[in-house]
Amino acid sequence: MTELLKTPLHAMHLAAGARMEPFVGYDMPLRYPQGSVAEHNQARNRAALFDVSHMGQLRLMGEDADAALETLVPGDIQGLGDGAMRYTLFTLENGGILDDLIVSRVPGGLGLVVNAARRNQDAEHLRNHLGGRVDVVPEPDRALLALQGPAAAVLPDFADLPFMAWREGEACGVPARVSRSGYTGEDGFELSVAGADAEALAGRLLAHEAVAWAGLDARNSLRLEAGLCLYGRDLDEDTTPLEAGLGWTVPKRRREERGFPGAARILDTPPTRRRVGMRPEGRVIAREGSDLLDGSGEPVGWVASGGFSPVLGGPVAMGYLPLALAAPGTEVAFDIRGKPRPGRVVRLPFVPHNYFRG
Repeated sequence: MTELLKTPLHAMHLAAGARMEPFVGYDMPLRYPQGSVAEHNQARNRAALFDVSHMGQLRLMGEDADAALETLVPGDIQGLGDGAMRYTLFTLENGGILDDLIVSRVPGGLGLVVNAARRNQDAEHLRNHLGGRVDVVPEPDRALLALQGPAAAVLPDFADLPFMAWREGEACGVPARVSRSGYTGEDGFELSVAGADAEALAGRLLAHEAVAWAGLDARNSLRLEAGLCLYGRDLDEDTTPLEAGLGWTVPKRRREERGFPGAARILDTPPTRRRVGMRPEGRVIAREGSDLLDGSGEPVGWVASGGFSPVLGGPVAMGYLPLALAAPGTEVAFDIRGKPRPGRVVRLPFVPHNYFRG
């Protein structure tokens, strides 16, 4: 059996009493003694600190790194300003999605943050397609922390940083690359630091009365409330950006110029299904993989992500339905252990975003 990897903050999680679980090859904190609902509410009402060091961090270095990356993603990377960030997708020739990622303009090239489960595939994908044009430089020795919530602005030197922007500086006396971004729908920061500095930074952040640890359970329920996609559930190699409701990731210039994998299917083939938000009635949770049924009881779609919303006090789900059934207000049934349970399509996000807009 392969030994699980440990992030630079592993000892701190154990000392805090975290319940640790295997996750994409790492031993990661699932929840802490206060419980996942308390951690979720900590992020919604104060500030929660997440260890996301399992995410892949790498650099693409070279004069035309932006143009090179545009051959693999539909995003406008050449238009990315200094210190700016952009969400985009690695697309495949069939129009499906290999991964979703964040791209930053950095001196001499680009910085990428990719999903933990796809980090090795993504690095290989970049080397195979761009190796002759740019240097692909993984950064396995860096840690990544996410400080999320309305009280997250405990970093005075970064209080003026706009949403989806980054800069280097000292965070609590630790050299860091700090971005105003996250995966919860709340204001917050992601802090990339040398692994050797991670414990010092986490300890200083946790010294603030408003900050407490949160684990993977809360991270998942927060992103679900915010209507944000999780690769492997809501996105995969057979789902196009338009089917996933991510058509905005393909801006006008890229639609006109094309030049990215799967452009023909993505732009010329109208989608027949759409990712939607749904609210099951009652308290029964519709889990990933549950069938969605039409009025005749026939399967017409499936649940991609489902769980309990602490803010709404009930179950929520995202899934895929035919366009004819995707409008908000449409009644739908969830097949839960062989029994149809009623629900309806609703607008996303379930809980409004509170990003910092300046």
